[in-house]
Amino acid sequence: MIRHLLAPVAPCAAAALAVPRRLPGSAGVALTFDDGPHPVGTPAVLDVLSGAGVMATFFLVGEQVQRRPSLAAEIRAAGHLVALHGHRHRLQLRLRAGELERDLALGAAAIREATGADAHLHRPPYGIYSDSGLRAARAAGLQPLLWSRWGKDWRRWTTPTRIASRTARELRAGDVILLHDADFYSARDSHLRTAKALKLIIRELQCRELDTVLPV
Repeated sequence: MIRHLLAPVAPCAAAALAVPRRLPGSAGVALTFDDGPHPVGTPAVLDVLSGAGVMATFFLVGEQVQRRPSLAAEIRAAGHLVALHGHRHRLQLRLRAGELERDLALGAAAIREATGADAHLHRPPYGIYSDSGLRAARAAGLQPLLWSRWGKDWRRWTTPTRIASRTARELRAGDVILLHDADFYSARDSHLRTAKALKLIIRELQCRELDTVLPV
């Protein structure tokens, strides 16, 4: 099984496909979470965000939304932005154009049914777009968005402090932060470290007087 040990797309590859990684002109940074909703990780992250009065973007996986529609609805009800990470967490490079189109449609439908909202942003599994996948996303009216800063919180041997330190390194306005609120496709219980790291990251943002923003 391919997990998050697969390196995400290189910045040069993203640039070649004209996929944005930052929010030009933004006065704040965007906190984003991939791979949920998760029965433990997502509530833990939502609690931290609520306690700090911070909004975030959740790139949801359709098959996980179908298993936990009420949790996806809770994300939306709390004021956070719901976005699409695909219906299944599969590497686009291994899928044909028709498979990619069906995956996007199924994932978008799952989010719409559970939350009552349409997803307008898309991020592919592993951060890797194929040419066909990028065309399919844009044809479906989805805006691609990758990330500029990440804590590599999916790693097995990392710690909350390391996640927060890596995330905050050279952080500046316009950055998009990638974290994960689920361990379905990464190291077991990685979401527990993420929730702890999130507190440290938010504290650092406050110290730097950086607001959090939603990408749309």
